[in-house]
Parts: sequence; structure tokens; C-alpha cells
Amino acid sequence: MSAVVPMEIIEGKILLIRGKKVMLDRDLALLYGVETRTLNQAVRRNISRFPEDFMFQLSNEEMENWKSQIVISNKERMGLRKRPNAFTENGVAMLSSVLNSERAIEVNIQIMRTFTKLREILSTHKELAHKLAQLENRIERHDGEIKAIFNAIRQLMAEPKKPRKKVGFLREKEE
Repeated sequence: MSAVVPMEIIEGKILLIRGKKVMLDRDLALLYGVETRTLNQAVRRNISRFPEDFMFQLSNEEMENWKSQIVISNKERMGLRKRPNAFTENGVAMLSSVLNSERAIEVNIQIMRTFTKLREILSTHKELAHKLAQLENRIERHDGEIKAIFNAIRQLMAEPKKPRKKVGFLREKEE
């Protein structure tokens, strides 16, 4: 695997757990080209660098949900005897300092770019949603006015109910 990992692969590894975008230790280890146990060992040796907002371990329920999503049938063969660690964006940034390899640095740069891109996309979507709501509000205000115009046109087009009096001068009949 080359040092530069395509953004699409990284995006696929970013999960939403506890309302935070995170990457799991096994996915990060794969990207960095190290074993999961090596990555976790480096984290344990530097645990003070990983407060709870940088890294947390999945709960049993979160692990079961995650396993059901990726359809793992034999967790022992898949190396899932322990609950995975989840790293937030800050935790991923900190990993490059504890792994200290060229590949870790290069992959980390790509991961940070991916997180930034996702943030920009989310920001764009929020802005677009806000503009769409404004447009809907404007249209709803105009709906009443448009209906009134159509009603007025319909009334003008409707046939008169009573014959109208003729307008103009009448000549008197000559005898």
C-alpha cells in the first residue's frame, strides 16, 4: 500500500459514535501499516496524551452494533477479543507523534485533510439547508398572494350571471 491513501478509503473508515466522528484502532493500524496491538501498545505507553475527548473504548453495546453492521461472524478469528478503541480527530493527530514513522506522518496528513474536507462538506450542507428553508418560507408567503391572483383571474373569466345593461345612447323611435 502506498503512503498516500485515497480520501474515499479514509472516509469509509470514519464512523459516527457518541455523536463524534471517529476512527477505530484496527482501521488506523491498517492505514499506518502496523498491527493493531502495536498501535494500542504505543497508545498505552503514552496514555496521558489521549484524554477521553481524543480516544475512548467502545462499550459492549457499541461493539455489538458495530459488529452487526460489518457482519462479523467469528470475532475470535477476526481478532476482536477486546473492545476497539475509537480515536477522534484530535486523537488521530496525536497518534502520529506516538507512532513516529514516516508512513504514520504521511497517512496522518491525509487523514487530517479528509476530516477537514468532511467538515467543509458538512458546513456547506448546513448553509444549503438554511438557504432552502429561507426559500421555502418566501414561497409559503407568496402562496397566499398567488392564490388571490388566480381567484381574481377566475372571477374575471367567469361569465356574468345577470345580463348587463347596454351602455350608450338610445335613439328615440320615429313615428
